[in-house]
This record gives sequence, structure tokens and C-alpha cells, in this order.
Amino acid sequence: MRRNILIWLLAAALFLAGCGGAAGNRTEKADSGEESASRDFFAMDTYMSVLAYGENAGKAVEKAVQEVNRLDSLLSAGDPDSEVGMINGNGGGVLSEDGRVLMERSLSLAAETDGRFDVCIYPLVELWGFTGQHYRLPGSGEISAVLPLTDPAGMTFDRNTGEVSFSKEGMMIDFGGIAKGYTSSRIIDIFRENGIGSGLVSLGGNIQALGRKPDGSMWKIGIQDPEDSAAMIGVLEISDKAVITSGGYERFFEENGNVYHHILDPETGYPADSGLLSVTIVCTDGTEADGLSTSLFIMGKEEALRFWRERSETFDVILVTDQREIIVTEGLRDSFSSSLPFEIVQ
Repeated sequence: MRRNILIWLLAAALFLAGCGGAAGNRTEKADSGEESASRDFFAMDTYMSVLAYGENAGKAVEKAVQEVNRLDSLLSAGDPDSEVGMINGNGGGVLSEDGRVLMERSLSLAAETDGRFDVCIYPLVELWGFTGQHYRLPGSGEISAVLPLTDPAGMTFDRNTGEVSFSKEGMMIDFGGIAKGYTSSRIIDIFRENGIGSGLVSLGGNIQALGRKPDGSMWKIGIQDPEDSAAMIGVLEISDKAVITSGGYERFFEENGNVYHHILDPETGYPADSGLLSVTIVCTDGTEADGLSTSLFIMGKEEALRFWRERSETFDVILVTDQREIIVTEGLRDSFSSSLPFEIVQ
């Protein structure tokens, strides 16, 4: 899956140059004199990088990688031996503590976004072939037949026991819409537990920063141009924030001159046709940022801005429309810069 690689290149070019992209930990001294450790690795079907500064940097990075691999083994819907895979294959089962947290967050997001976030979307994702990149254009009859399987009302979840059951055969769950955001937040927790005050996490382009850079400056995060993978629409300066982007350019296929992307609208069963090219969410909670980036993409410009205005104290957003408008919410007024025209909204 192609996520926002330019974000990481800009934010941590020195780190990548030092590591050379090789797997394994690298420990050295930062300009500030602090120990630094970093690692590039592959998990959750994407390339990831973690960087930490502090006395326990090496230990923190190793624990972070272990946590990513642990969560990957639990949450991958495409792995029949994972917790989620077994629940899907068996038509139900019991979620672990992490799974319960993610299910509760998924259902909360579904309620907040009027169903735009859908933890039961997996049957549709499989139908379109986005699970294994075996893309296909399904017929309208096929989509109509699968849509009832994506309604969370057909799922029962016991918050006390973690038990999940389905009322219809063929229903399946998928935490792919929030798993990386949850994982990045867990890594930040691990960093803090190990006394790390400065660090950066890139999970396939999902960025989350802890504190500031060791020299006291803000982390600079580039936001990819959704129509040009070699360009950026602007730069964000952040600390203690997650920056997560969703866009149709991340995974798509073409057929008969039409482009079909992977962000599916649970209401129609087709790729969302919202007039947006990308949505970037900026907030302190990686799980929320991940879920909202997809949900607001499906909503479209006007509804996404209405949604933000009702919750502007919890997150900010950058929208790029198919008319090449760049819309930035007012909380990012002093942290976003661009050589392109953009509009600040209140």
C-alpha cells in the first residue's frame, strides 16, 4: 500500500540517511549529545520507521518494534491465523484487550460519523479485491448482495467479555481503518514509559510525534500532493501530534478509463465520490486521527467542515478537493505553510 512517504522523508531525512533503509537498530549520538536509536522495518503490509532520543532510546525502539509485530499478529484481517482472521473465519469469537479497545473506538466512530466509519466493511473490501491487490470491478448485483453484510447492526459485541458474534453468515470485521493509528499511539506510550521525551513514528506514512526535536525545534511534516507523489502541498510544524492522511491515490486500479480507489462508502458499496482527493487529520490521538481521515474523506468538503466545527477543540484538518482547493482549519494557521494558495476556515 502506498502511504504518505514524503511525510517521513521530510520529517526524518537525517534518520533515513543514517540507517540506509536497513532493518535493525542503529544507536548514535544526536547533535544535542543525546543518544538516538532508530529502525526501519516492514509490518502491517507497509514500511515503517521509528526514531527515539534519550538514555533508553535503543531499548524503547526495540520494544516499539516488538509491539508493532504483536499487534500485527492480532489485528490483520488478511491473516487467517490472527485474532481478527479467526473471528472472521469462525463467524465470531472473543477479542483480546487490544481488540476490545479497537472495537469500542470503532463503534464510537461509527456513531459519531453516521456510519461512515464501518468496522464491518471487510466483505466489500474483499469483493473489490483490495485485500490482496487482485482488483476487480464487481457488478451492481454483487454489491447489493454484500452490502447487508457490512451493517454493524448485524454484529453483537459484549464489552465485558469481548465476545463478537454475527447475525448473518459472511459478516467480517476489519480494524484496518484505525489499526495503524492505534499502533502509533501505543509506540508513543512505550516511548514515554522508557523515559523518551523526543521521538517520531512513521507507520506507512501515519506520523506521530512525541515532544519536539532534541534541539527544541518543531518536527516538520510534509503533506503529499495527492496528484503528484513527488510533490507536497505544504509543510506542518508539530509537536505531540499525530498527522494522518487518507486519499484515493493510496490504492486504486483503472478499468475502462475509470479509476476506482480503496476508500469505500458503506452506504453505496462503491469508492467514495466526495469531491475530495485527500484528508489530513491533526490531533493528539493517533487512533482518532486514523479513523477520522477515512470518515471525512467519505463525507466530502461541506459535511467534513461541519463535522470539524462541532469538534474543533479535538482535531484540525487539511482538505484537498478535486478542484485543487487546499482548505486548512484555523487551528493550523500558525503551523501550516505552503507555496500554493490555500484557504483558512473558521
